[in-house]
Amino acid sequence: MLEEKRLKKEAENAISWIKEYVERANAKGIIIGNSGGKDSATVLAMAVKAIGKEKVLSVFMPCFSSKNDFEDAKLVSECFKVQLLKVDLSNSFMEMEKEINNQIKGELIKESTINMKPRLRMTTLYAIAQTLGYLVIGTGNLCEAMVGYTTKWGDNSSDFNPIANFTVNEVIKIGEWLEVPEKILRKPPDDGLGGRTDEEKMGIKYNQIEQMIETGNISEEDIKQEIIKRYKASKHKRNLVPSYKFDRKNCLKEI
Repeated sequence: MLEEKRLKKEAENAISWIKEYVERANAKGIIIGNSGGKDSATVLAMAVKAIGKEKVLSVFMPCFSSKNDFEDAKLVSECFKVQLLKVDLSNSFMEMEKEINNQIKGELIKESTINMKPRLRMTTLYAIAQTLGYLVIGTGNLCEAMVGYTTKWGDNSSDFNPIANFTVNEVIKIGEWLEVPEKILRKPPDDGLGGRTDEEKMGIKYNQIEQMIETGNISEEDIKQEIIKRYKASKHKRNLVPSYKFDRKNCLKEI
């Protein structure tokens, strides 16, 4: 983890960056997917500090989700006095899955159906954002990105992301400074999509990923190799869409 003085400075800079980014985009506010987890709660707190609670809108989007998640999302929104919308995507998900299965005359694999949910959520956020003139703020941290624990065009999509270069423990520390409820910061990370915690699904602990980020090495050789493998395999999630390029005249590039 970054040394405390440095972390505080970078957190303050990230909060200022949020304000500047919104102003440069001439946006009316920010919309955030409020899952009731530490990442979204910390980003929400940062956004409130940056532009004020009146310009921050949070959205809880259950899709056969735990009732506890909604209670946690409500706790976060109430703590920072931010409006909370609830858009239930369960029926939309079922109809979409049914229609696709009918067309392919089979059944989507489990990972496909799991990833449909964050993509539906991001579609929801962008629909509301475009209508209101808001920006979608991202909530993914560095540890998740390094091992590809994100859904392409789902939770790894946004207009901008203030915590993309902070590790899990750094996000928690920032959340503490901004007075995010302890219950939210300390509950086991869970994307709400598979009934298990993030670390159970990955078979890797966030502390191990963080150590690899900071030192390039950990004592458990098998875990080290697994992290390296996932890092290389998920490169496509961290880069823009590849496009075929060739030399051609394009006067717009000179404007």
